[in-house]
Order: sequence, then C-alpha cells, then structure tokens
Amino acid sequence: MATSQKDTRNRRPTLSQVAKRAGVSEITASRALRGGGLVAQETLARVEQAARMLNYVPNRLAGTLAGGASRQVGVILPSLSNIVFADVLKGLESRLEGGGYHPILGISHYDAEREERLLRDLLSWRPAGLVLAPACNSAASRALLQAADLPVVEIMDIDTDTADMAVGFSHRSAGRAMAHFLLGRGYRTFGYVGHDITTDFRAKARLEGFREGLADIGATLTGIRIMEGPSSVPLGKQGLETLLRELPERPDAVFFSNDDMAVGGVFHCQTVGLAVPDGIALAGFNGLSIGQALPTPLTTIASNRERIGFVAADNILQRLLGKTPERIQRVDFKLIPGGTA
Repeated sequence: MATSQKDTRNRRPTLSQVAKRAGVSEITASRALRGGGLVAQETLARVEQAARMLNYVPNRLAGTLAGGASRQVGVILPSLSNIVFADVLKGLESRLEGGGYHPILGISHYDAEREERLLRDLLSWRPAGLVLAPACNSAASRALLQAADLPVVEIMDIDTDTADMAVGFSHRSAGRAMAHFLLGRGYRTFGYVGHDITTDFRAKARLEGFREGLADIGATLTGIRIMEGPSSVPLGKQGLETLLRELPERPDAVFFSNDDMAVGGVFHCQTVGLAVPDGIALAGFNGLSIGQALPTPLTTIASNRERIGFVAADNILQRLLGKTPERIQRVDFKLIPGGTA
C-alpha cells in the first residue's frame, strides 16, 4: 500500500536525509552533529543548516548506547527554592553550555534516600560527568560516587572527604570567621538560630566552627534555637522570637544559619521595636541580595556561589579533555561587615 502524504509528513527525519541534503556521508553528518573536531567548518555549517531545515533531532540515547560520548552532565542539588543553588546552577550552565554540554538536573530536597535514587538514575544514563552538592554523606551514595567511571565534582564544601574532586570552601572556617568578627566588635554573649541541621550538614559545620571561634577566647553560646523545617524568612522571625523569650537575658549578638533566617530576625526586631545593632546584633550567612537590600545591610558571609558552579563545570570539561585539574579547589568566602553587627 502506498504511503500517505500524512504519514510521510509525520515521519521523523533521519540522519540519512540530513546527510543527503548537506551533500556528505552519514558518518560525516553524524560526526558533525556530535560536535566532532575533525569536521571542516564549512561542512559543519552545511550539516547544521540541513538539520535545521529538516527539523532533525539526534537520538543521543542511541549514540551513547552505541559507545558515543554523552553531552549531558548530571547535576544534583539539595534545593532550588533557595537562590543559593540557583546561582550555583547559573555558573554551571554557563560553563557547560560554552563547552557544548548540558546539565540534567535532579533535586534531592536534603533527603538521603532520594539523593541515592537520583544518583543511580543519572548514572544509569551514562552522563559525561556528575556535579552534586551532597545532601548527606551516606555510605551508599559514597560507594556510588567512588565507583562511577566518570568525572565527579562535589561542590560547596571541602571539609569532608571527596570521591573524586571538590570545589568550595570550609563551612567550619566560615563559622569560626564570623565568631572572630563578632568578638572583635566587642560582643561577648551570643545566641544561634538555625534551621534543621540534621538535614543540612553544611549549616551544622558552620555552627560547630562558630562555637570553636567563640571558645578561642573562652566565650560560649548562651542559647541555641534549632527550628524544624527548611530555612525561610518566617522561620527566622519565629526562631528569634522564641530564642529571646526562652533566654533569661538577651544576648549581645545572634548568628543565624543563613541570610533567609537572619532577615526574618530583622523583621522580628522591627515588629517589637528592638534596635539593631544597638539593642541586639544580628549576622547571617550567604551574602544574599535581600540581606544587603535591607535599610541596614545585613552583616554576613558571602559564598561565591556562581563561581563555584563555573569552576566545577570547568573541572568536568578539563577531565573530559584528558587534563588533570586540582583535586580540591577552594573558592573562598568573604565576610561582609554590613551594619547589623
């Protein structure tokens, strides 16, 4: 039976058709569409134009299964509701796209089992590389990373052991730096308000570093309030209100797990008429724009998030080119004095 006009129109264009229109062999067309460096620029342009005219989309999965190189890099982040990781993704994407690769994203929601499932799923698709900000350090996830036969970059933290490469900074050192800064400003009694540190080991490391920094001159935390749930402005507002109600005396300064929580603390002080920093000093972490846009800019520590993402992606691309980037790369934090402490 003859093929109908409708059937012909709806049939997916083939590589053979692209090659015929471009006037090249199928092998050359395939190499051009995979970004092969052995194809002349004029030929590459003809093949790409033919593919566009025919609306041809390569079957990347078939190419990978046949032994071709994947153009995807798996990315696992704990959250995208927090602008911190959106900034990381921006840096990753800009570098990967420039190198002809694309991020495939998974969100762990700070859940260890979900992170392990995402790792297994992404690795089963044989990506060119993997970038993740670990939500945990479970034995199962560590084993998967160590067995992965591809470049792996763990980001945001360099305090823990890495399976392959790591890009970031020491959160423990960041907490210690804030303690030293506040002590240098003359504050002597301290409180802490944070989100659930059982699901965010980096926030826990900052708290431990803060304690250690205070201990350097014999100071301690007079009160700690850990709130259930992910960090947010309302949670920070509620956390400071609860901490101050529970303590017999108001501390000189309060360190928050991050800027979201600290901005909530500022709002609580405005609500009850408590002057900042004269009545109480407040400090956060991350250097978010919302904190710097307050009438009194937030005292905080800025993490160079976009740069971390860019360097992580660059490490993947370097490894794919046969180069050997440094195993641990520090993209350090910066203390912003602000005006709230």
